[in-house]
Amino acid sequence: MQQNDGLRPMDRQECLRLLADVPVGRVVYTRQALPAVLPVNFALDADASVLVRTSAGSDLVKAVDGFVVAFEADEFDTARRSGWSVVVTGQATVVTDPAEHERLLRSGPRSWMPIRDDVFLRIESTVVTGRELNDLDGIG
Repeated sequence: MQQNDGLRPMDRQECLRLLADVPVGRVVYTRQALPAVLPVNFALDADASVLVRTSAGSDLVKAVDGFVVAFEADEFDTARRSGWSVVVTGQATVVTDPAEHERLLRSGPRSWMPIRDDVFLRIESTVVTGRELNDLDGIG
């Protein structure tokens, strides 16, 4: 008999559908050999990669370009004791193709921060995992 711990795994398609509906997530990466987490606004591209718009000279670009990172987003209802969390793992790269950059300037995410020399970071969705939390006690 399998114990229900209130966590239900979600498939890739459900995870991506949920990600498309939230505006903020967190990039998880290594900075000076230590774990770092940075909240960012983002968008999903047509190929399911995560797009982040930032400054070309940002510490984030320097730390993640060419490296595998994790990206996490979630949504929780504390009153109902329910919600979900999705993690995307893949290589982060700066979009360097001029035509792609122009396309993303028109249709990609808008930064919530003032930026100069904007670039787009693309995080490939190589591995996508997620879990849904359900209230076990029926309180919510």
